[in-house]
Amino acid sequence: MNPFTFLTQSRANAAWYPVGLASALPDLDLDKDAYRIAPRCKAFSIPNNADTFEIQAPVEADIDMPGDLKDQVLVFKYKGKIHAVDHQCPHSAFPLSQGNIFDIEDFGITLSSGISCPKHDWSFDLFTGRGDRGNYTLKLWEVQLRDPPSSDESKSGDKEVWVRRKQRIG
Repeated sequence: MNPFTFLTQSRANAAWYPVGLASALPDLDLDKDAYRIAPRCKAFSIPNNADTFEIQAPVEADIDMPGDLKDQVLVFKYKGKIHAVDHQCPHSAFPLSQGNIFDIEDFGITLSSGISCPKHDWSFDLFTGRGDRGNYTLKLWEVQLRDPPSSDESKSGDKEVWVRRKQRIG
């Protein structure tokens, strides 16, 4: 038995994956298309390789026919911030790319942003993952913007978007 197995597993799960340039994600805004996500988001299949310790490049999933949602991440930009969340609703495993984005407000003050699943109309906070009903929590992914390796994109100021599963503490 390897006494350092726990270190290897945490490193395998902590892998960052490139999902494209930030400019490829149009900014969703409340003024456009009645809050729909699908036309302006991307989904990627990123297998959870905790058992195999292999890091594979993400494969872009078809938003219209998402297939198995289990290992898919949904990436989109809302009001200038790039978000990455599990593509499936934690309550009903429905594709969240068919859902809507909205602001969470109290007396006209925007407190946060949320995403709603159209199947049962459940909503989840985009910053905490907490659901509006029950104990369901949407899994959030960490997002990092990096300078692209080639000099052409670097000169334009565009950044490359990298995502990874949010690390559990404790």
